[in-house]
Amino acid sequence: MRLNVAVQMDPIERINIRGDSTFALLLEAQARAYPISYYTPDRLVLRDGKVSAAVQPLAVRDILGEHFTLGEKRQADLASFDVLLLRQDPPFDLAYISTTHMLDRIHPKTLVVNDPGHVRNAPEKVFVTEFPDLMPPTLVTRDLDAIKAFRAEVGDIVMKPLYGLGGQAVFRLARDDLNFGSLYDLFANMFREPWVVQKFLPAVRDGDKRVILVDGEFAGAVNRIPAADDLRSNMVRGGVPVATELSDRERHICERLGPALRARGLLFVGIDVIGGFLTEINVTSPTGIRAVKNFGGPDIAALIWDKIEAKRKAK
Repeated sequence: MRLNVAVQMDPIERINIRGDSTFALLLEAQARAYPISYYTPDRLVLRDGKVSAAVQPLAVRDILGEHFTLGEKRQADLASFDVLLLRQDPPFDLAYISTTHMLDRIHPKTLVVNDPGHVRNAPEKVFVTEFPDLMPPTLVTRDLDAIKAFRAEVGDIVMKPLYGLGGQAVFRLARDDLNFGSLYDLFANMFREPWVVQKFLPAVRDGDKRVILVDGEFAGAVNRIPAADDLRSNMVRGGVPVATELSDRERHICERLGPALRARGLLFVGIDVIGGFLTEINVTSPTGIRAVKNFGGPDIAALIWDKIEAKRKAK
């Protein structure tokens, strides 16, 4: 099957191809001889109900420093493509939300992966709260008294912005940490939205597991071990990926989430699990494909394109 593919992503010259999941998807698309058109979100145009973008033909190579070639720009009706990969990274802000509203105009005639409406309605740290029994004790608020009461109840906590990314602004506070007041003031001045406050899980020292689901089914996993001097296990923050297997609890989490992901058209999802507790459901631009394959796991990029092909054939 030959698909005409567009990709909406961050500037391709800035990506780290060694770990970038979008790049893995593009390599597989090219191996299948799909023509690929590239554009960045700022090129989107909505005029008289039609969505277009200034796209460029894209060729990719798995060579550091020489990983892409772009052709001439042309204005293209995005409804003319078979598949559009929505792969820009957060922050999940009004600019991001605006792109999902525009892409709603072409989906599902053009299959947008992931479904833009459900990406908009399922931000990482909000969607996960639909499964409270799978999570550690969690509070979403900016109310000082509520945070104080929660901290008194659960002890050590982690505070992070509700729409943060890549481990930015994630803090651990002990029950008696005298920095709490200053950190509260800092968050109050920096973030208008509520914050996530969670019971600290000491098991994070053993790793924060990234589990990838494709169309609601477990596809692969990698454990991310934080650096000795850091709370955060994100690989962009110095976390080290290691091979892993799923526990029975983690398989149960995948089984619980699967139907909800399929119902929302969230075909490529990465969940985060610490010590058997679900902490995030990543739907905007999940990562982990290359790390899983590097440790001898499945070729998840191929699995994703197989699913996309099946969905296009079913139309």
